[in-house]
Amino acid sequence: MYCGSCLRDNRLAATLIAQGRDVVLIPLYTPIRTDETDVSRPEVYYGGINVFLRQKSAIFRSLPRWVTRVFDARALLRRAMKFAGNTPPSELGALTVSMLKGEHGAQGGELDRLIDGLRPLKPDVINLPNLMFVGLARRLKDELGAAVLCTLSGEDVFLDQLLETHRREAMELIRERGRDIDGFIAVTNYFARYSVDHFQLPQDRIHVVPMGIQLDDVGEPASPPPGPFTVGFLARICHEKGLATFAQALVLLRREGRDVRFRAAGYLAPSDRGYLKDALAVLRESGMHEAFEYMGEVDRVGKVAFLRSLHALSVPTVYHEAKGLYVLEAMACGVPVIQPRHGSFPELVEATGGGLLYDPTDRSHADALAGAIAKLMDDDALRRRMAERGRAAVHESFSDALMAQRTWELYERLAAQHAVPANRT
Repeated sequence: MYCGSCLRDNRLAATLIAQGRDVVLIPLYTPIRTDETDVSRPEVYYGGINVFLRQKSAIFRSLPRWVTRVFDARALLRRAMKFAGNTPPSELGALTVSMLKGEHGAQGGELDRLIDGLRPLKPDVINLPNLMFVGLARRLKDELGAAVLCTLSGEDVFLDQLLETHRREAMELIRERGRDIDGFIAVTNYFARYSVDHFQLPQDRIHVVPMGIQLDDVGEPASPPPGPFTVGFLARICHEKGLATFAQALVLLRREGRDVRFRAAGYLAPSDRGYLKDALAVLRESGMHEAFEYMGEVDRVGKVAFLRSLHALSVPTVYHEAKGLYVLEAMACGVPVIQPRHGSFPELVEATGGGLLYDPTDRSHADALAGAIAKLMDDDALRRRMAERGRAAVHESFSDALMAQRTWELYERLAAQHAVPANRT
């Protein structure tokens, strides 16, 4: 799927490279998927198939590298990615704990290979993509002498679904191995604060670098026709992102006689097909299915066109979102957002003025969402003001260039603090 973390990391690397910075983006587990130009290296380290097989078999851990490297082929990993999401987190606890143990886990051989691959690059800074990799930091620093950072990416959603024994051990390892990290990057103030409380990470090592997005291809502000009022959903199709709530809000609004249409786009994993089927069944039983359209996963051009067709966007997540990249993408196109008042959404909406917040606990989530949509439908002047403010704020404060500048300044600062005076440049 197009993952928000991959989109953000690839955009950061692409912008830094365009600015002349010496940056290499290296995929872990699988090739990255992004709706922009992929700037990552072709080699995949910690290939997902090898990681899994090393966990399952001691014999596999002893095989020579020339035998196991075939499982890191991009074509094979992409084929395996089609089954992503089929294994529930509750069954991945032992593997998660093993990864967090770093050199002492079943995947220690993968760490050796990563170090061998990084050594010729002589990195001054290594930026790990999420907390699941903090177990690598100790040996990376010892072997390569680099400062090691870690991006915080909403890991709580996965970790909190592990079996309690594995979750407890994983959290302890994160606290222990987190001491080896020179700095953490949070993309929102909300998740920076949450990470201190939830993961007990050192507050003085967490740095907030807001997300930045590509803006040169979003075109003029969206100008959808007056009717029907069209609300979009742009995220993975799953329970956590709240598509069922989105569909229920459509039923409520149509029952009020409102001329409204809902459109959804996003990745659908095989394991979530039943969830989408149930959501559509609710619409069919209510006679509202003709007012709803699922467009599947969209590429970059399709995404911009999708957003520009909307009067508003809403992703009514049932969990507390750490990022919310789609909020910025909608605002950049001149589309106001309607989001629950939790997670990163209050921060993003209040920083931009580009949308409405509603309380999902005030009444049923769908009722609260429908009420907020109705408010925007009834006040077109308000909708237009929010669209203009949000677009202006994103272009001013959430560009990829600004994200790259802030990140590079942090890299330089931490690299200087970590450098060995004798013979490092």
